[in-house]
Amino acid sequence: MQLHKGDILFRQGEEGPLYKIKSGLFKIVRLHEDGSLFLFNIIVPGEMIPHHSLISPMSYHGTAIALTDCEVDVVHADTWYRQFNDDPAQYRAIAGLLQEKLRMMQQRIDQLTRTTPLDKLEQLQHWFATYLQGIPITDLLTQDEIGQLIGLRRETVNRLLRAQSQQQKDSR
Repeated sequence: MQLHKGDILFRQGEEGPLYKIKSGLFKIVRLHEDGSLFLFNIIVPGEMIPHHSLISPMSYHGTAIALTDCEVDVVHADTWYRQFNDDPAQYRAIAGLLQEKLRMMQQRIDQLTRTTPLDKLEQLQHWFATYLQGIPITDLLTQDEIGQLIGLRRETVNRLLRAQSQQQKDSR
């Protein structure tokens, strides 16, 4: 299945299949009761989502929105869960998927524990650069979303991005 930037893969609260991300990036946002959105995860190629439904079904915890053009395989839930009854060794494969996600989350925690706001931003930019090949993070995420990912206020992100831009201009 092909999705374009801004397309929604699934919505918070719905139930449905799992998805294997072949290419592209997704952001997962959660809608709060007051109507505000909170960006809480970035999904990268190779991931199977939703993570919380890899072993047993559950409604989608957030809404998945394509940050770039994406290619996704639909994995029907009944087929997915039936394979565990047929071949219990498949649980090892699921453990591997979850381990990879935990390692990625460990990197994100490392980004959040940097001492300065600039370090946090630069680490996030570096992480995104491994998936984006030259596309600036600001082309995909708002300053508010960047701040949500690294624990900073939008105003701080704005100030840091302006300083980076000025530094690049000065170095030319």
